[in-house]
Amino acid sequence: MSTDLDVAVVGAGLAGLAAATELRRAGLAVRVFESEPQVGGRTTSFRQDGYTVDTGAEQISPHGYRATWRLLERMGVRLDDVPVLGGPVAVWRDGLARPGVAEPRGMLTGAGLTPRARLDLARFQLWARRRRAWFDTDHPERSPLRGTTVAEFARRYHRDLHDYLLQPVAGTFFGWNTERSAAAVLIGLLLAVGDASSWRTYRDGMDTLARLLAADLDVATGCAVHEVVAERASATLLTTSDTVTARSVLLCVPAPVAAMLHANPPEDESAYLSACTFRPALKVSCLLDRPLAPAGARAYALLTPEVEEDVLSAILFDHQKHPGRAPAGKGLLTLMPAADLTHSLVDAPDDVVVARLTHAAARYLPELPAANRRNFVHRYRHGLPEAAPAALHRRPRFMARPLRSVDYAGDWVMQRPASEGAVRAGALAASRTLSRLRGRPQTVAPQRA
Repeated sequence: MSTDLDVAVVGAGLAGLAAATELRRAGLAVRVFESEPQVGGRTTSFRQDGYTVDTGAEQISPHGYRATWRLLERMGVRLDDVPVLGGPVAVWRDGLARPGVAEPRGMLTGAGLTPRARLDLARFQLWARRRRAWFDTDHPERSPLRGTTVAEFARRYHRDLHDYLLQPVAGTFFGWNTERSAAAVLIGLLLAVGDASSWRTYRDGMDTLARLLAADLDVATGCAVHEVVAERASATLLTTSDTVTARSVLLCVPAPVAAMLHANPPEDESAYLSACTFRPALKVSCLLDRPLAPAGARAYALLTPEVEEDVLSAILFDHQKHPGRAPAGKGLLTLMPAADLTHSLVDAPDDVVVARLTHAAARYLPELPAANRRNFVHRYRHGLPEAAPAALHRRPRFMARPLRSVDYAGDWVMQRPASEGAVRAGALAASRTLSRLRGRPQTVAPQRA
């Protein structure tokens, strides 16, 4: 049977764009199908009245993001286009923002931890460094802790380590409930990315890399794929407007979406897809007429632990990311709900979500009601992979699966909920696809104008 494409990529997030870039460089005819009107997936941004608003939340560390930095270098992104975040990460305790979370100075400032808890933090850090080999971010399932949740692991130490460090970090940056997500993944990520004071952001919005990658690709935006059927040597896609055949299809979408689209996955794939549960993500952006800061520190992020707050998980001060994110003299905030509250709010009307979160945020920022000028609500039903022990248990068999006409990419493949996980999964999917197609006749790649 003749085919329309060498490779059809479903999803124009970083995983799909990274995979498509590698495959096109290898001379294959590749098209990316994206249901949304823009590229980027969970790393999109938009511009409004001089504000640059990220719909997700992304930091990039100089450590633990090797594949991302390599891709940025290839795309000509300079280091000063990825500046250091303009403020520390703080945690709220006893009426003040306590800076130094995930930084060495936290041992001196406290970062929300009592003196006894700081001693246990030192114990934990020493324990983790001595066992660094347990925490391979590419293979978290190999860790002896693969069946242990974050909450279970934290019971070894003073309760403050869970309540004022592990829970707010997991809840804010990954949307996790610590009773459900694996300690091996969280500890591995903390070891990999290092000191929060060195974290960076994108000067022109978190969609920077996605826009650059898409510019050199054949991307069909606003074109949803409704079903993918695998054959032995090819696969068929039913899209919004057409039926397309390809020698290979890459499903670069969240695992639950991939499971819904793939009409006939083998058992080794469907078992892992069903185990890769996701947490929804919800955010409210606040465009302010002045910059605001919490009492105690001019932080980039203020984490609000569950023991202190049942509505918010964090407030991100986006005008602290980089001065260009908001017009001069203005402010830009992101309000993030508590992980478990997100489930009940994700389908609520925008005005309900805005009212609930801004009312809670006024506790930390009393001037917010007067400064708030406009709000936007951002929803991702499949926000980030939950990294549950069940997924780690099933991952080895999935990673050893044969090469087939339908394959996958996404942060959930790596069980690494960050852009680095997506980029690495995209590179892996491209390598697998090239191995499968190597030696067979190829469709001639179309030339771009």
